[in-house]
Amino acid sequence: MEPKSVEPLIAALERLAQTDDRAALAALRRSLAEDAVAHAYPYVVPFLPREPGAWLERIYVLVAGLFALHPAVGSPSLAVALRRVRDATGSRSIERRFVALLDAHPEDLGPHLRHAVALVRSADIPLDWNDLLQTLRVWNTDWARRRWARDFWGSTQADEGETT
Repeated sequence: MEPKSVEPLIAALERLAQTDDRAALAALRRSLAEDAVAHAYPYVVPFLPREPGAWLERIYVLVAGLFALHPAVGSPSLAVALRRVRDATGSRSIERRFVALLDAHPEDLGPHLRHAVALVRSADIPLDWNDLLQTLRVWNTDWARRRWARDFWGSTQADEGETT
């Protein structure tokens, strides 16, 4: 099986984390506030496609800010990671929050994703940031939400450490 290509933005974010660029990571975290997205532009704009459109620009900034909250790189999708948190804690509120995330209007994803990443960070579970960016690129399709639903409620045997 051929390895997945890494999005240039994700590769750049990983380099920031590896070099422990605290100023850059702090700027990216600040960009999660609705009135402070410009803090992410120096780190995100160089990696945007030529004409990204508002949605793509928004998710690039959002993913960069979320990465700065939890710069741990691994293989599980966000949905698999949340399932692992739910299974480890037995908390039914995680499932309710996940359903709210799946039902969220695209414009309201930011707060849901910030909370989800914070839960995953608290359990020290790394994330597949490339997968998150690629999934959010097509969030307005049924495919993205169905895939996360399968990752969350599907079999745990087939995906040990992997995304579907």
